[in-house]
Amino acid sequence: MKRKPATPLAREAEAFIEMLTAERGASKNTEIAYRGDLLDLLTFLARRKQGPVTADAAALRAYLKALDYLGMTPRTVARRLSVIRQFFRFLLAERLREDDPASTLDSPRLGQPLPKVLSRAEVDRLIDATRARNAVDGGRMATLLEILYGAGLRVSELVTLPLSSVERDPTVLVVRGKGDKERMVPLSDPARVAIASWLAVRAGLLAEGETSRFLFPSRGRSGHLTRQRFAQLLKEAALAAGIDSARVSPHVLRHAFASHLLAGGADLRSVQLMLGHADISTTQIYTHVLDEKLRALVQDKHPLARRRRRPAG
Repeated sequence: MKRKPATPLAREAEAFIEMLTAERGASKNTEIAYRGDLLDLLTFLARRKQGPVTADAAALRAYLKALDYLGMTPRTVARRLSVIRQFFRFLLAERLREDDPASTLDSPRLGQPLPKVLSRAEVDRLIDATRARNAVDGGRMATLLEILYGAGLRVSELVTLPLSSVERDPTVLVVRGKGDKERMVPLSDPARVAIASWLAVRAGLLAEGETSRFLFPSRGRSGHLTRQRFAQLLKEAALAAGIDSARVSPHVLRHAFASHLLAGGADLRSVQLMLGHADISTTQIYTHVLDEKLRALVQDKHPLARRRRRPAG
């Protein structure tokens, strides 16, 4: 299936996108997301007879208010606002504008939602459910899950893993993440066993004379298993494991990796490096998950807490 051509943007926005890819090494997915956000903004501004060079702060505030009216979450609005700020800073730096109308915009209040996490038992059930399927599909899916949970990868990193990433050293996984930065993540014993089993059958799944540089090849246009297809397979595995599929996603397993490591005594800095977080404050969210679990444990199990909840009389 051919990908629909991107809708052309105003030349100022196209220059901004080009800067993101050329100077910041933005991925294709990031480019697509930024294009969509800018197209939505510029369409709104055009209805007010304004554009990238003429837009004022009042128009930008009206746009953010419209997003809120449409029911977008504060986190989504904050992401759109981040794109707007970067865009107008770029226009100012390139002297395409003499002012930055986004500099006075207020950020929406986000709060701090805690990441969804599966228990160790639920992760085990999920992997066992994939192994119960036929040898070929089950072997691939079980390997995907062992790597995702055992190495904490982003789903885009997982599906695009090159075959070479597991050929250098069987004890570590070489991952190329955001900003084209490379990191090394230790592989668990179950992940190593799963990878070895998958490699034993992988070549047989390719057509005669066909080769692929990807660990999880596909005959689709991308040449590798897509994020969307993996997410579908994961939902199917959740149903087979008797887990609510709404609670399961690739990112939930990445959360489980980090939370279970910290609960097992890993230090925050090591988890940050394995996750590929640029800022340790991003990793610190998982300490709040542990705090919530400890608080719930005390409330549910401590005898004094139970006595306080006991009705009078």
